[in-house]
Amino acid sequence: MKAYQFVLLFLSITTASLAQEKISGSGQGNIKMEELPAVVIKSAGKDFSVYLPDRNPDPNVRAIEDKFIAYDLGRDFEGFENYLVIMETKKGSLTATYNENGKLTSVVENYKNIKLPNSVIYSIYKAFPGWQIVNDKYLYSQKEGDIIKKEYNIRIKKDKENRKLVVTPKGEIVSQN
Repeated sequence: MKAYQFVLLFLSITTASLAQEKISGSGQGNIKMEELPAVVIKSAGKDFSVYLPDRNPDPNVRAIEDKFIAYDLGRDFEGFENYLVIMETKKGSLTATYNENGKLTSVVENYKNIKLPNSVIYSIYKAFPGWQIVNDKYLYSQKEGDIIKKEYNIRIKKDKENRKLVVTPKGEIVSQN
């Protein structure tokens, strides 16, 4: 009888340990933030709030956007026609407006001196060899889930000459002064 109990105990332990074996090297189950869908949908009563986070390479921008995505409005909006949420960091801010039903109506993001995308840097140095990027501003706004503005305002300098550029995230120089 003891042998029977010992075999039963041994089989139950080995079965349980095999069930928890980790699969290594497959990489399945690990989802990076870059692979997630770009649209985040929040329920606002009968309606949905849509926020399109930017895929900006700067970690400060991503951190504030992640914080905004995780923000729970709860019942704070009740009793107001509009409800304003402001999130700030040292490098910029994110301002969101909700309507009386708790639906996200607009988002305005404004950042200074952030890490620029490679496409922006490449196009500037290609169009203006020998120039240096002095400072930059990133403006991103959307309304009702549609992107209205997404641009970099960049100031470049060469010797004593300064220029201001407006560049899209794809690296297209829209205007220069």
